[in-house]
Amino acid sequence: MMTNHIVYIWLALAIILIIVEIVTPGGFVLACIGISCIASGAASYLGFNVTIQIITFSITALTLFFGIRPFFSKYFMQSAHRIKTNVEALVGRTGLVSERIDPATNKGRVLLGGEDWKGLSESDQVIDVGEKVIVVKVDGAKLIVQHFPTNGGD
Repeated sequence: MMTNHIVYIWLALAIILIIVEIVTPGGFVLACIGISCIASGAASYLGFNVTIQIITFSITALTLFFGIRPFFSKYFMQSAHRIKTNVEALVGRTGLVSERIDPATNKGRVLLGGEDWKGLSESDQVIDVGEKVIVVKVDGAKLIVQHFPTNGGD
């Protein structure tokens, strides 16, 4: 069976797309297109004309994108949705009160990860300098904190 040059174009495109998918966070989109190029390359290798190759590409791409990609995303990309970033990542971390947190005066500062934040008490309690606190919420540039729980006999 004689191969034509279109096979190599399809396969080169497939390799490029799959490599780009691997090195970038694409969510399996480029891989779907790359695999579709492989299917079209196979159609070309088998001697089908360009119209059949494009139809093969389209059907394969749509099937992968709408049929397989959702399952792939659901099972293999779950951890990406659980990663907390930015201020979301501050919730649950512990800090140290650097300026007395006093709800009456609306003052207070907390050191957290080498940064100084405005701190507010969740329960409207006064928290003195040097006490450990845990972040329960972030409101803009303010940390809503509570006393760090002690072992209590553990």
